[in-house]
Amino acid sequence: MTQVPISAVLFDLDDTLWPILPVIRRAETLMYDWLQRHAPAVARRFSIDSLRERRKELMATDPVYQLDLRELRRAGLAEAFASAGEDPAGVEQALAVFSRARNEVSPFPDVLPVLGLLRERLVLGSVSNGVADLDAIGIAHYFRVSIAAHQTGCAKPDPAIFHAACDALGVAPEAAVYVGDDPVLDVEGAQNAGLRGVLLRRPGQAALTLPGHIRPDAVCTTFYELEQWLSGHSVS
Repeated sequence: MTQVPISAVLFDLDDTLWPILPVIRRAETLMYDWLQRHAPAVARRFSIDSLRERRKELMATDPVYQLDLRELRRAGLAEAFASAGEDPAGVEQALAVFSRARNEVSPFPDVLPVLGLLRERLVLGSVSNGVADLDAIGIAHYFRVSIAAHQTGCAKPDPAIFHAACDALGVAPEAAVYVGDDPVLDVEGAQNAGLRGVLLRRPGQAALTLPGHIRPDAVCTTFYELEQWLSGHSVS
């Protein structure tokens, strides 16, 4: 069967456009430094690791936390402040410190040049389970739509979040491709929603075992490879 030419490309964000682990570690460190100065009772009672472990426990208690990681972090901080007897007004201040640092990302070197090329001939969007602020990062202008789980009430790999992005772009799922680093959330999720799924597997990243039942439409190691693949599958 002849495939419909691709007219839209949707992107995952964390670990696809930029490496996220060093960003989160730095953001948590900066927030903890703030806690030591402004909410010392919290810092004495909790470490970065114990706050992280408590968030993992909280995530299982409410489906909202699985959709909104910022709300999860807020809940964890609120609990910690209450437990330590600190002023709860500090929760939002601490969260603001984290959020600023969380959006200080460095895109992989090939990302912005290729996004600039692609947006000249295709419509671009993003779909993420995370809470990155593309306006704060300074790249919102590359994307016609940006869909996040906490905004839509559904998360990858739910087909609904992919369909929400396609609807916002005004394209049929079969005319769209989703690009991401996770075989299940990104590739299988997109394909189950009727999109094509491209797996981005950068050199040097931890090797992921590709489940045998998942067959990406393409596997690319750089955005330059992605642009070449799209050239052969997209609207001219």
